Order: sequence, then C-alpha cells, then structure tokens
Amino acid sequence: MEDPLEMERSLQLRKHARRVMGAINTVVENLNDSEKVSSVLALVGKAHALKHKVEPIYFKKLTGVMLEVIAEEYPNDFTPEAHGAWTKMKTLIYTHVTAAYKEVGWAQYPSATL
Repeated sequence: MEDPLEMERSLQLRKHARRVMGAINTVVENLNDSEKVSSVLALVGKAHALKHKVEPIYFKKLTGVMLEVIAEEYPNDFTPEAHGAWTKMKTLIYTHVTAAYKEVGWAQYPSATL
C-alpha cells in the first residue's frame, strides 16, 4: 500500500497495527522479565521470517518511524530522557527480532543487514 488514504481505511492494517502495539505493550510491561521479552520478540521475529517473509531491516525502519511519530504527537512529553528510553526500546526490539531471524537461518535476503 502506498496511498495514505488507503492505509487509513484498511481494516487489515489497523488490525496489524493493534497487534504490533500489543506486542510492544507486552514488552514494556515485562521489561523486568527478560525471558518474557525474549519470548515475545522471538515469536514475532520467527513469524515474520518464516511465515510473512519480511526483511529484518523493516523492523529497524518501523521502530524509527514510531519514534518520529511519538515525538511529533507528544512534543512536550518526549523529553531527552523519553527519547533515550524509546531508543533503547528500539534497539531491544531490533536485537531480539534479528536474533530470531538468525536462529531460523534467514537466508531469503543474504545481503540484508542483521
């Protein structure tokens, strides 16, 4: 999908966005439980590698866009400390998801940055 209006109207995209935010919420709620965080993000990574065939670089792009949107929507609340925390979250997500790609032997895009 490239048309923003089509994206806005897409029920499938909304459903996926809810699942994405639900997974991120689960990670945030369990930051003190590294096994739960690893488990959730491993499931996400494996599903996207094996079932959906999504290049892992898109996780880096998505989390970067999320930071931009949060900063735009909540400029007064997105302090340097909040930015730092979300940047750590971005790294955490990407690190765990790409580890899952490596675990399943991701080879569809050998030049993809893992």
